[in-house]
Amino acid sequence: MPLIETRKLTKHYGKSRGIDSLDLKVEEGEFFGFIGPNGAGKSTTIRTLLGLIRPTSGEFTIMGKKVSRSSGLSAAKEYLADIGYLASEASFYGNMKVSELISYSARLRGKDCASEAKMLADRLQLDMKKKIDELSLGNRKKVGIVCAMQSRPSLYIMDEPTSGLDPLMQKEFFDLLHERQKEGATIFFSSHVLSEVQHNCSRAAIIREGKIVAEDSIHNLAKTNMKKVTLSGVTDIPPALKTSVSDIPPALKTSDSAEAFGFREATIDGFNSCGENSRRGAMLKSISVLNNSISFLYQGDIRLLLGEVAKLPISDMTIAEPELEEIFMHYYEKGVDK
Repeated sequence: MPLIETRKLTKHYGKSRGIDSLDLKVEEGEFFGFIGPNGAGKSTTIRTLLGLIRPTSGEFTIMGKKVSRSSGLSAAKEYLADIGYLASEASFYGNMKVSELISYSARLRGKDCASEAKMLADRLQLDMKKKIDELSLGNRKKVGIVCAMQSRPSLYIMDEPTSGLDPLMQKEFFDLLHERQKEGATIFFSSHVLSEVQHNCSRAAIIREGKIVAEDSIHNLAKTNMKKVTLSGVTDIPPALKTSVSDIPPALKTSDSAEAFGFREATIDGFNSCGENSRRGAMLKSISVLNNSISFLYQGDIRLLLGEVAKLPISDMTIAEPELEEIFMHYYEKGVDK
């Protein structure tokens, strides 16, 4: 049974879009990733689930409680006590000591979490004696982590939780989350850092302009009929591509660059090529150039690719599965819908 399930969940801010007809399922006990850039609708989704804002339409079920616009925000009180929430940008009382703030957070839940809070603070190397105003951004983030985790809730909702943490603390943080998951907790992890999602989550959803454009296991999201091709030692890079990756104009990243490199592009609208040309054509996406190497995502007849590459002055060629980040970028190209 899903611990979180949304059905046509919609939130508009006047004429502005927040989220639109969101259908999402998070199973109990899983480490679920929620991926999208700033402004995609991640935080709006989370705030709606927490009862901080009222949905425009649609409904959701969370921890067995059904919530809709008509049920009112008071319904959230029935499940919030068993949720550990970390906001992307948490604000605290600056004149309080860390220990006082963490203790205050525990009392709001009606629990004594002193021993658990100390364990978490020790593992995160957080000085409990300092005042909040004396803390760096990373240490303030640690305060939020301790407040969210000290009561050992059944559901953790983490919104961009690693911003400000150094790599060692990021590892310790994920170790803590995985330990809680092994004990039966569910992790809802919102992030725009795709490597974090790929390395820690079992399933994920990609949100684009307020809509879910993909939801599947990490393995299946990264498993496509596209391949990442890298050509090394290219001695004669086409003039149109003799530039750095960041300087390549958008137009050169689709059909123009494909033509310049000797490939014919069948479609640039999505993974599923259509029409008679797709049987013989090739699709190139996300072309990048660095020194004497060219990388791109390729879909089409591999024999056509090898035949064209054989004509080029290169020293090496590799074909691999694309990273999740590259798949993610596909969903953010114009015209891609679920």
